[in-house]
Amino acid sequence: MPLFPEEPQIHESVPGPRATPAAGRTAPTPRPVPGPGPRPAPPRGAPASSVRPGKPGPAAPPRGPVAAPPAQRTSSPQPSAGKTGTAAGAQLQLIPAPADGAIDAADEAVDLLLDSGRAPSDILVLTTGETHPWAAHELSFGEASYWAQHDAADDVFYADAGAERATGRPVVVVAVNGGTDEVTAQALPAAMARAGVLLIVCGDPQRINTVLGTHA
Repeated sequence: MPLFPEEPQIHESVPGPRATPAAGRTAPTPRPVPGPGPRPAPPRGAPASSVRPGKPGPAAPPRGPVAAPPAQRTSSPQPSAGKTGTAAGAQLQLIPAPADGAIDAADEAVDLLLDSGRAPSDILVLTTGETHPWAAHELSFGEASYWAQHDAADDVFYADAGAERATGRPVVVVAVNGGTDEVTAQALPAAMARAGVLLIVCGDPQRINTVLGTHA
């Protein structure tokens, strides 16, 4: 039996604030959900919390407004919800994405989580293939500085799925952006163990289910 549902969506239990219209006035149109967009890396020596980490690059095109809750995806068709519980009781959700779009999908998932009220320190992002651009940038200053940000636990942290030093957080987002089937088969159960309440996997559902079924 496949581990992941084919078409689940992100569903956070804590929606963002909703405006209540005054009597006789029309409620304003909900604000657009921000996309991944550029997130400049902090200069060397700057506090880790001064800039929220993210994938550098051109800004994403503007999206249209969506109805509450703000954690609803707007850039892809809205599938019916699908949930699977892990052994630790964490909710498991899948965002379909090709390998070369998995990091972008993970970045968008992080944005939606933050918009819905999640603290940056609650989120860990893992990659099975190429290192996330933010992690690659921070590692260029040395592993001591990189892991010091992890240990401070005051912002979103990005790491390779095989990094044993990366500890668990309430929410873990996995970008299946490459790597061998063996790497993927090992990374996903490890990510489940790290997730406290929510595990989000961004990748090709067919490949993920095939890999886990083969290595079960």
